[in-house]
Amino acid sequence: MVGRETELAVIEDRLGRLGERGSALIVRGEAGVGKSALLDAARRSATARGLTILSSAGRRSETRVAFAGLHRLLLPVLAEADRLPVPQRTAVQAAFGVRETPEPNLFMIALATLELLSGAAAGSPLLLVIEDAELLDDATFDVLTFVARRLEHEPICMLIAARDGAGSRIDDAGLPEIRLGPLDDATAALLLDATADGLPLDARRRILAEALGNPLALIELPRAAPAGSTSSAPLPLTQRLERAFAISMAGLSAPVRALLLVAALDDGGDQERILSAASILAGRAVGAAELVAAQAVRAFTLDGDALRFRHPLVRSAVYQGSPAAQRRAAHQALAGVYAGEPDRAVRHRAAALLTADDRVAAELEAAGERAARRGAAAEAVTALERAARLSTGDLRRGRRLLRAARIAYDLGQLDAGTALVHEAQHLDLPHREMTTVRYLLELGRDDSWSGEAGIQCLVEIAGELHRIGDTDAAAEALQAAAARCWWESPDQRIRDLVRSAAERLDLAPADPRSISIRAQTDPIAAGSAVLKRISGRPPDLTDPVGMYHLGSAANAVWAYDVALPFLAVAVDGLRAQRLTRLLARALVAQAWAAVHLAREPLAVSAAEEGMALARDTGQPRWAVAAQLAKATIFAERGDFAVAEALTRQAEAVILPAGATPMLALAQFVRGRGAVAHQHYAEGLVQLRRTLDPAGPGHHPYIGAWGLSDLVEAAAHTGAADEARAHLRQLEDLAAKTSGSLLLATAGYARAISAGDDTAEALFERAIGRDLTGWHCYRGRMLLWYGRWLRRRRRITESRVHLHAALDIFDALAFAELARTTRQELRASGERPEHATPDAWAHLTPQELRIARLAATGETNRAIGEQLFLSPRTVQSHLYRIFPKLGITARNQLRDVMSNRDRA
Repeated sequence: MVGRETELAVIEDRLGRLGERGSALIVRGEAGVGKSALLDAARRSATARGLTILSSAGRRSETRVAFAGLHRLLLPVLAEADRLPVPQRTAVQAAFGVRETPEPNLFMIALATLELLSGAAAGSPLLLVIEDAELLDDATFDVLTFVARRLEHEPICMLIAARDGAGSRIDDAGLPEIRLGPLDDATAALLLDATADGLPLDARRRILAEALGNPLALIELPRAAPAGSTSSAPLPLTQRLERAFAISMAGLSAPVRALLLVAALDDGGDQERILSAASILAGRAVGAAELVAAQAVRAFTLDGDALRFRHPLVRSAVYQGSPAAQRRAAHQALAGVYAGEPDRAVRHRAAALLTADDRVAAELEAAGERAARRGAAAEAVTALERAARLSTGDLRRGRRLLRAARIAYDLGQLDAGTALVHEAQHLDLPHREMTTVRYLLELGRDDSWSGEAGIQCLVEIAGELHRIGDTDAAAEALQAAAARCWWESPDQRIRDLVRSAAERLDLAPADPRSISIRAQTDPIAAGSAVLKRISGRPPDLTDPVGMYHLGSAANAVWAYDVALPFLAVAVDGLRAQRLTRLLARALVAQAWAAVHLAREPLAVSAAEEGMALARDTGQPRWAVAAQLAKATIFAERGDFAVAEALTRQAEAVILPAGATPMLALAQFVRGRGAVAHQHYAEGLVQLRRTLDPAGPGHHPYIGAWGLSDLVEAAAHTGAADEARAHLRQLEDLAAKTSGSLLLATAGYARAISAGDDTAEALFERAIGRDLTGWHCYRGRMLLWYGRWLRRRRRITESRVHLHAALDIFDALAFAELARTTRQELRASGERPEHATPDAWAHLTPQELRIARLAATGETNRAIGEQLFLSPRTVQSHLYRIFPKLGITARNQLRDVMSNRDRA
């Protein structure tokens, strides 16, 4: 190792701190830059420290073999799976093909992996080494990124090596990373001289120029120099290295080349089977002598009974250097060797085919469905796609493509799914299948801003689905259309189309889907009717999906106090059923309802968890919505630096995606924070944009959230006519919809903009009636009323209201508003003490969630299963929670929590 002192120091620091915290780190760089060498150095250091080391690596032949990389990583600790809870044990057994489950659950598999690793780390800290991450199968990648984000409280360090420029999902993992660049000139020369001493001066100069500081090139190019490989400087470095490897293996015998080719194509790595397949391919026995010959040219190493290519480029060189016919023959040989493993064998049989084969296609389809049942969705997509390619008839091909597309959508892989649907679109398919094609194409937009044509298309599709008897799919299509209506604000004709189509479905009036469609399609026209339908309706604990729809409906019509109980049941139920994609959406909806109700701990907690789950489940726009809910709380607190950083990060996702209606959320965050802290000019600028039909961030329903703030800002900047106009707009909207937020904020706005002759009565009405339950607005109203009274020298009365406002702001942890209120009290002649921060204010959102669950008597394992954490992490959090709350035992949490809830 030369020239990598800084990177080694970073890794050494992480290994040295495993007693305090765990971590994950991506090591990035081009092929041959020394990633594996750096990880080998980490292994040596970990061994010296007494750490346990578990390793895995991506393989090109396994990129579509679900959980292949995970199986290699966990193999040394799989015996401990019997100690896992039954759901986790079942999930991990299903992942590795030991058994099938009726419903795939990637998150349960990920949680089981986390528990296995956490248990293995109980004896000694763990180092996890993952090489060639860009070649990992999708299922392994998803599990490992899930684990990597949850290592902070585990004595585990995960190092992930990934190649630059491979177009891998590692680019979106969001994990910390270090990048290995080329060696500088002096260090490159030292390495070349150390490994290829005695080169002629011209060759030495040429190799240094062509290697560009790449360590692998500095080692390999000299070996190929006699054959002239270094004369191909215009080629990319990876191709020159492949040529160098190919040249070094050119003189091998046919049996050795057969061995290398079979090893390159194999997705198992078992030495005995590779030798058997190589023998079939070579037409003679291939054994120890050929292994020795392959090792002599440094093609691969033996890792126990498994063969491991020393670099992915060696495998690529073997593959690229073999004729296509020879590759097909090697696949056929491997299919025979794996006859006892039908799923693996059929993949090799399919790869050996040049023409369609319905029998193999049917076997591949069956293998894909088995993969889907065990949670290997990516493998299922690949198998079904390949089955479609081998199908002779358009109908069979189309059905397999559409099935693969739907699974891809469920994975959050919209681009891949849409490509499959486009392929099916050009086939000669019956009406039913073509309806499904149209439906999936629209679903693939994932709430994109498709305009009125897209909404109308969904309505037509829903009608077709209903006519062919698929009412559930028709309702799903109309829910997508309704959601687009809420976001895109089409004209009334389009809204009426959606409403009429929903009526034709003959859903029961109390069906949550029907209510949700009505609410989101036309919140203003349907608001009062929707609220009559759901207000006072008790949540159904057995139907979390339905409760999500009801909560979303209440949110859509500005009734966040009505929504919150339904969403609480939805979150708990969806969590229990492991419906993680919908759980992410429910958490985001819960976060925004809590924002409007100033339920600050719940808002931040739900937003953080919703953001993480949305990212884990491939829903970036929902993650952005969660992030902006969190930003709103920081803006109301007056922590503008954090709020602005979160908002800018969100905009960086919104703008490239063309999700301009979501800009209204960013403008609301900035406008709400500005007005709440009397920065009225800035607040006016931001909030006006949400109501400007010509602007990119126009959104009348989000704009309605800020109407009272616009009234306040306009009234305090001399724009009395604008204040009156916005007040009329708000009062009219509240009267039409009965939305509780609108009714409350209308009371706030009337008082804040009133003249002296009517202000006092309106202040009293707002505080006593309109703002009950809307704590932030009530606190702001009390502050304004106290200030109004003080300026009229009614000092004693003003103090009563200012103290009440201060109590609210301290309870909400809105420090800047509390500071402003204390200034008003000092102006009235008082010297208010600074409040002692509530102990609960010291808890992170994660700690608050854990404390609440622990207070109900849940075990660490049960809490971990609900929050997707290991029991060790839960316990670690509890160790931090107890001193913050001034308690020493778990059984004290219930009383402390009860006191907090009463407060």
